[in-house]
Amino acid sequence: MNTAIDVAAPSVLELVGNTPLIRLRSVEARAGTGAEVWAKCEFANPGGSVKDRAARQMILDAMADGRLTAGKTLIDSTSGNTGVAYSMIGAALGVPVTLVMPANVSAPRKNITRAYGTEVIYSSELEGSDGAIRMVREIVAKDPDRWFFPDQYGNASNPRAHYRGTGPEIARQTGGRITHFVTGIGTTGTLMGTGRYFKDHHPQVRVVAMQPDDALHGLEGLKHLPSSIVPAIWRPDGIVDDTIWMPTDEGWEMSEDLVRHEGLFVGHSSGGNVAAALRLARGAGPGAVIVTILCDRGDRYFAPLAWNRPTVY
Repeated sequence: MNTAIDVAAPSVLELVGNTPLIRLRSVEARAGTGAEVWAKCEFANPGGSVKDRAARQMILDAMADGRLTAGKTLIDSTSGNTGVAYSMIGAALGVPVTLVMPANVSAPRKNITRAYGTEVIYSSELEGSDGAIRMVREIVAKDPDRWFFPDQYGNASNPRAHYRGTGPEIARQTGGRITHFVTGIGTTGTLMGTGRYFKDHHPQVRVVAMQPDDALHGLEGLKHLPSSIVPAIWRPDGIVDDTIWMPTDEGWEMSEDLVRHEGLFVGHSSGGNVAAALRLARGAGPGAVIVTILCDRGDRYFAPLAWNRPTVY
């Protein structure tokens, strides 16, 4: 049954959030415990990822309190998805955007941000997201009046977006039956905001973080905190009940399984999230309702095809 709702929106900003929740029957079957496994389809946001929520909240809050004014350019570091979200929202609001990205982020993410008119500065691929963070701080320090630096890793509006949106939506969509929430951490905003909402309003929910198990991992967009700059918004005490350490191969294999068995073409961070949900489901039983996040689509990771114009004789 098609449960889509016709929406007439005055702006693309109004299309962020209220994403679908989908049941993952093949994952439940693999667990074999009677636990329910659900995933929030954040790729359904207009910018294609969960980062639309945080970017919108950070920009709107800054415009409301005067930190972002006419004549300033938004600048931040990103591994890709937040940059796409900044670029989309900046275009809609007339805010110029400059991004600092590691040089090895996927080609589609680079191309999408540039399509919106965003200026991209590349940091060393050898330093990952931490190198981009250091570079953007140096740029802002040299000319602070030119820039609005939202700092997604340290901005309270990032988790606030999920406290106000993601958490209440999941609670409503599960009829309040959710027992576990698990997601990977990058900026940590999704876990911090959604987790805080559940602890405040549904304290029975067990909140679980997923991290890559190694500093040199292949789960793009996620952080291995023991080897990384720890985001200022990462305040797990009283929110995070447990951590699952995820090998890259396990996350990648789950991404492939989701395509083949659920028809969901999602990225590797989403694969890691669902793999973590499967682990939880295997340790739970009937009555458990486990929810995770599908962060973005798999096409964000494709390299572009080389097209040749046919010769016409």
